[in-house]
Amino acid sequence: MKRNLLAILLLFFLFAVAPWAKAQKYDKKQGGGKPDPELSLKDNDYIDRQDQVFLDTVQSILAKYSPLVHDNFRRTTAKMLMDAVFHDHFTAYRKPVQQFFHARVDQVIQELEQTKVEKGVRIWKIYNMGFIARTKTVTLAFDLVSGSTSESPDFSMNQDEMDRIVRQCDALLISHRHEDHADIQMAQKFVDLDLPVLTTEETWSNEPIHSKIIHPERSAEKLQHLKLKNYTLDLYVFPGHQLTSAINNVYLVKTPEGITLAHDGDQINEGNFMMDWDWIDQVHKNQQVDVLMTNAWTTDIFRVVRGFNPELVLPGHEIELGHTVWDRLPYWGDDKYLGLNYAELKKSKYPVVAMIWGESYWFIPRLKNQK
Repeated sequence: MKRNLLAILLLFFLFAVAPWAKAQKYDKKQGGGKPDPELSLKDNDYIDRQDQVFLDTVQSILAKYSPLVHDNFRRTTAKMLMDAVFHDHFTAYRKPVQQFFHARVDQVIQELEQTKVEKGVRIWKIYNMGFIARTKTVTLAFDLVSGSTSESPDFSMNQDEMDRIVRQCDALLISHRHEDHADIQMAQKFVDLDLPVLTTEETWSNEPIHSKIIHPERSAEKLQHLKLKNYTLDLYVFPGHQLTSAINNVYLVKTPEGITLAHDGDQINEGNFMMDWDWIDQVHKNQQVDVLMTNAWTTDIFRVVRGFNPELVLPGHEIELGHTVWDRLPYWGDDKYLGLNYAELKKSKYPVVAMIWGESYWFIPRLKNQK
């Protein structure tokens, strides 16, 4: 019965809500930070009420069903409802959406402040490609951002939320200069606490913070070392790219427990820009990767995953609000529009766990003895 009700809800969205959302027009100068100026107050109130119902349903499903490999029908429904709400030009300015995001952030904060990991690794998904990974000894943040690219101050994290998250971390690794991955306010908080921040040379090249952060060498062969307050980690920084728009550090970090984590930011190869396959295809021959955090919209995610050959794949970059509506990757993938093979990956032998903001996954690598 519950399954039937959820199916009816999805059908309602597809036939009643989606066409309405598609018809809305967006003009930043005209709309500013307010609800859609082309809709009446009554219409905007309706969308707010609809978002509240959809997001309450998402919260209810997530509370009962934790992230898992190859999601069940209920979790898939929750993600589709997320797609429905967040593919609205003005979604970041809607109260139910803002409350939802802050509730998800608060869940991460509470869990980070209360959770000790005795074995394996627990990984939280924050927003976009932002992940926080905690083992028994270290807590590492990757591409951690506040959500400011939404351009809605009421949506993005406030100062207290950022402070509390940063205090739980030992280092911040940033893949590249784009603001949906590199948040200067967040990075400054790490620097102020004397915590290492790693990124590319071109990130904030004209800002004072540039001299206070680490710009590691980009080499597929060179083993580097990341010094934390209590530990030193082995580190590889692969020389990736987001096509020609930015150089993109792809990090592979080995924790003191012997767990290997990889994060590839906005790594993408396309058209004539194919140089990075030379090293991507070789990673698994030289490294045993436990967890790969990868962007779900890259053109050949299946080949990227085969190159790293991880025990677990954690995709990210879904519905980032700084992107135009049609470029906000939906959880269902939209492979046809983007020319992807994400759906193929999810049906493959590789374990894929697609989390929603605020969720975490506890993983114990099976191929090695944990220290």
